[in-house]
Amino acid sequence: MSWTSPTPVASGKQMLSEQVYARLRDAIMRGEYAPGDALKPQDLAKEQGVSLAVVREALVRVVGDGLADRLPNRGFAVPAFSDQRWQQIAEARRSIEPVMLRLSIERGDLDWETRVRAAHHRLARTPPYAPGHDEHYTETWAQAHRDFHRTLLEGCANPVLLDTFDRLWTASELARRWSAQRNPGRDGIAEHRRLEEAALARDADAAAETLIQHLTLTATALADPVHPGPAEQGAPG
Repeated sequence: MSWTSPTPVASGKQMLSEQVYARLRDAIMRGEYAPGDALKPQDLAKEQGVSLAVVREALVRVVGDGLADRLPNRGFAVPAFSDQRWQQIAEARRSIEPVMLRLSIERGDLDWETRVRAAHHRLARTPPYAPGHDEHYTETWAQAHRDFHRTLLEGCANPVLLDTFDRLWTASELARRWSAQRNPGRDGIAEHRRLEEAALARDADAAAETLIQHLTLTATALADPVHPGPAEQGAPG
């Protein structure tokens, strides 16, 4: 079988779709669309100066990231605070991640300890918010945050569990950012420090309990009827 290279038209469409996807994803993450807002393909196509087909392709990817819903006969929309999925994702993470952390503490070697300490150091030294923008944390901090949590669990040495973590982390990213706005007094820095200390002390019970509390606070912030506000102490798990 011979393979032909993509046509210039197909390549151009794919590039445009990638650009629209990246812009739309960033806009949702930054809060430019409120929870529950409609994402109208026609309006987006006009704003971006692209075709409806390009916009729809980008929207399907955003839905796949868990950042939007595809509603029967009603198009696309940003999920709502009250969406049950956030609590379901939190329940799944509270069920799986403490088990992984216990395995990491049991199986993790000196190299794992070193990587946990380094990941926490990077997280602690990375400002969550850019100067003058204290409502939405930076991508640099978001990556350091993910790296710390994943490194804690990598000692479990189970690729299947780690793949599950990756998928749940991506699915909960929007909820994490919203939670930071709705719980401005939360001290994420102290929470992460306690996680690191318990894990490196090889105290599995304390580490698992600390992680459960950390994950619960994120979900609780979305469930409670509080008013959004800028975060002060660092963002949630």
